[in-house]
Formats: sequence, structure tokens, C-alpha cells
Amino acid sequence: MKNNNFKLISLGLITGLVNGLFGSGGGMIIVPALVFILGLKEYKAHATAISIIFPLTLISTIVYFFNNTIPLRISFLVMIGALIGSYIGAKILNKIPGNILRKIFGCVIIYTAIRMIWK
Repeated sequence: MKNNNFKLISLGLITGLVNGLFGSGGGMIIVPALVFILGLKEYKAHATAISIIFPLTLISTIVYFFNNTIPLRISFLVMIGALIGSYIGAKILNKIPGNILRKIFGCVIIYTAIRMIWK
């Protein structure tokens, strides 16, 4: 049990660092780690990642806000669509087979990585 706790805390530390540096990372790090290291099913890993990302995002947002690095108008406008999209995504998560969800997630990560490299 202690070894598992160490893995979980280490995973959280790495995820928090990536989130603070890049503004994301919860999904990219937590989902594969929960699936491949801890053996959770994909839909549970995605749901767990969302619950973990909230406090990470809250802390980062507070720091970024006090450093005046958030364009609030842009944030609020994107937030409107994101709230609607997250509701829809959460409702359909359990309806997507795990192997399809994994492939979609992998494609999104690969596409994003390619765009970041060649931008």
C-alpha cells in the first residue's frame, strides 16, 4: 500500500508541475498513468483525471491571475463553450467503448504534439 501511495503522490507531483508550466497536463499524464500503471478502465481514468485537474487548475489560475497573465475576456468567452462541451462529454463518456476512447485520446495527443512541434 505504501508503494502505491508513493506512486500516486509522485504522479500528482509530476502532473502539478506540468500543469503549472504548460497550463495542461492532467489528461496527458494522469490518464495514461492511471490506465497503464494502476490498471484503471479508460472511462474511470478520464473521470478521475477531471476530478484531479480541477484543484490543479484552480491553484494555477490564482497564480496566473495575480501575475496578470490571464486575458479575462478571452477566458470567459472560451469558458462558455467549454462548460457546455464538458457537460456533453461527461454525459457520453460511459457510452464510448474503452478501446475507442483510448484511440481518440491518443490521436488528440499526437495531433497536438505535431502542431506544437511544427508551429
